[in-house]
Amino acid sequence: MNKIVEDMANRLLKRKPDGFGPLESRVLQSTLERTTITRDTNKAVAFHATYGDRVADTIARIGGSWSFILGFLAFLVVWTVGNAWLLTRDAFDPYPFIFLNLVLSMLAAIQAPVIMMSQNRQTERDRIDAAHDYEVNLKAEIEIMALHEKLDELRHSEIIGMRDEILRMAEQIRCIDEKLSARSVTE
Repeated sequence: MNKIVEDMANRLLKRKPDGFGPLESRVLQSTLERTTITRDTNKAVAFHATYGDRVADTIARIGGSWSFILGFLAFLVVWTVGNAWLLTRDAFDPYPFIFLNLVLSMLAAIQAPVIMMSQNRQTERDRIDAAHDYEVNLKAEIEIMALHEKLDELRHSEIIGMRDEILRMAEQIRCIDEKLSARSVTE
């Protein structure tokens, strides 16, 4: 790690850069180079998504929607009404609806793991987003600290300038006072 990054780490973060991970090092380097650290995490996640990942996300999105729930509720009502009252003698799945139970069990057995896969991917995505947020926040904090340093330096140089100006004016007043004192002695 170069000397400027080490100095910046010591000055702004009050830490030695030896203990920094790749995240902090990248943030310090981007601060030094004055480049942005933000990126679109959606593109990164979409780029690495496999076909199975996209299918799992689609199934989770559809299976967790109100339209699916209401549509499936309508299907269950049609199934039970059709088999219990309309087809009474010729019902293909009479009460207690054993075939319907089998279909629901198979649907749950397939849908639950697929939704869990999607949730795991969402958890990983949340981790990526959290790491990115940390990078952006750290960079913003470093930039704010650097701005404070610059403002403090400006204020300090202004105070030094005002002090020098006051000393110059005091010298001029002293000279004027001496001239007035000399003139009053001669009169």
